Amino acid sequence: MSRIGKQPVTLPAGVSASISSDSITIKGSKGELTSPLFAGITATQEDNLLTLVCSNLEDKKTKSFFGLARALVASNVTGVSAGFEKKLELKGVGYRAQAQGRSLNLSLGFSHPVVYELPEGVSAVVEASIITVSGIDKQRVGQVAAEIRAYRPPEPYKGKGVRYVGEHVVMKEGKKA
Repeated sequence: MSRIGKQPVTLPAGVSASISSDSITIKGSKGELTSPLFAGITATQEDNLLTLVCSNLEDKKTKSFFGLARALVASNVTGVSAGFEKKLELKGVGYRAQAQGRSLNLSLGFSHPVVYELPEGVSAVVEASIITVSGIDKQRVGQVAAEIRAYRPPEPYKGKGVRYVGEHVVMKEGKKA
């Protein structure tokens, strides 16, 4: 049985949960998120604790979704109360970013500017050479940050490119004559 799935999810002040037969909807100050309840998994709420219960312990598939369901609900609770953010850093001469409404204009050393359209529920703020991607959905924020990084991942010789703040890039030594 999953150790993660057995742990209850604590709902902070200002966050409410509504449970239906196939999903849990979490509402908070930043928005509303819904996570699915897989077959064989039920949820109960007592005061500010949300507990998931796996009804069929013999089925391997149900047991494997038990911890996932709890992790998704806990992620949604954190998202609607505090939100998520990822920070990206631009390294390189002439590498710039500029946020304009729902789009992000990137100058990454190509012959043309890269325009990235931000999906609904995700925002980006640019300060100097740091891009901060934020939102309430953990998966969507991570996906947007990964897509921006994929335009110009850090290269191992000079370290130029888009990297996560705090990411360590292993540098290689160049050719020697």
